[in-house]
Parts: sequence; structure tokens; C-alpha cells
Amino acid sequence: MYAVIFRAKAANQDKAYSDTVARMRELAFEKYGCLDFVAVTEGEDEIAISYWPDETAVLRWKQDHEHSLAQQFGRKKWYQSYRVDVVEVKRSYSFNPQPE
Repeated sequence: MYAVIFRAKAANQDKAYSDTVARMRELAFEKYGCLDFVAVTEGEDEIAISYWPDETAVLRWKQDHEHSLAQQFGRKKWYQSYRVDVVEVKRSYSFNPQPE
């Protein structure tokens, strides 16, 4: 089983961002086999974990055209994403935009 851990600054979220996140969760379950999803807010951070049967399901979801567009939109915000298997981090990503 794989988990994708997503961390974002809750203060940077607006309605469009929240709507996009909700759509990505729906897409993950309906089309790509996501098994479960949990989200919590810790201070100013939102931590979300989605669970997948295998890495192939995660990769198919990540390559979806709609998901790619959402990632481009999300890059205007601060977030980190990690893909984790049972014992090790398989991929990590950190994005910190420069102040405008």
C-alpha cells in the first residue's frame, strides 16, 4: 500500500483552491482507485493523506490531464507532497514560491 502525504498552508487557500482539491479527491476515488483519505489541520498547515493499493495507481492519477492542470494551479500556493511506501520515502517534492 502507498500513501501520498500532502501538506499545504491553510491560510493560502481560497474557494477556487478548495474546489480544486475536492475535485482531485473525487477523481482519485472514482477513476484511479484511491482507498481512503484523511485530512487534518494543524495550526496553519493542512495535512492530507491518501491511501492507494500500489504505486501504479498513484502514477496513473498523477499523470491524469485534469490532475496536471490542478498541480499547475496549486503551484501558486505553498505545499509539499511525499509518496511513501511501508518503509521508505519514494519521492518527495517541496515548493516554496518566491515572494512577489
